[in-house]
Amino acid sequence: MVATNRRFDPNLQRVRIDDNGTPRRVYVCTRCLKAGKVTKAA
Repeated sequence: MVATNRRFDPNLQRVRIDDNGTPRRVYVCTRCLKAGKVTKAA
């Protein structure tokens, strides 16, 4: 018997990304950063 349902929350990081040439700060999961789905702003 499991006493409580365990939640697996995404590992979110606040990162500056390049959004059509303009840098923005957004919350991105570490999986997306590692997979290269998001490009970090320099």
